[in-house]
Amino acid sequence: MPPRRIQGISELQSLVGQEAGVSDWLTVTQAAIDCFAETTGDQQWIHVDPERAARESPYGGTIAHGFLTLALISQLHHQAVEVAGFSRVINYGLNRVRFPSAVRAGARIRGRSTLQALNDFEGGVQLSWQITVEVEGQEKPALVAEWLLRLFR
Repeated sequence: MPPRRIQGISELQSLVGQEAGVSDWLTVTQAAIDCFAETTGDQQWIHVDPERAARESPYGGTIAHGFLTLALISQLHHQAVEVAGFSRVINYGLNRVRFPSAVRAGARIRGRSTLQALNDFEGGVQLSWQITVEVEGQEKPALVAEWLLRLFR
């Protein structure tokens, strides 16, 4: 499904406090977990050793790094929401991040984007998004974050 296309400031203002979009489902593969582990140097067995994780992990297998799930919010948000009318978008940071549950290898996740606030700054607007990453079939989300994006005119 294509992302929700938001046309400018007035439409953004009308969305404050509302869910603006939901991404497609994305499968978190063992290959993606292994690639992330290689890139970051985080080779903990709970992520990269399926045999040991099957024996010793409370999850029954390997799980994605929390930071991998966090890194995927850009992709998930872009699938859910697109804001038109700005020259560029800059990741300004995060105010709060929590990982309430694990993402098992092979699980499907999706992102929900809720616009919490919109504030002007010289040259653009800053958006505060609540991003919730759900795991298919799980009650608790894998991630809840407040993500700040700056949109420049």
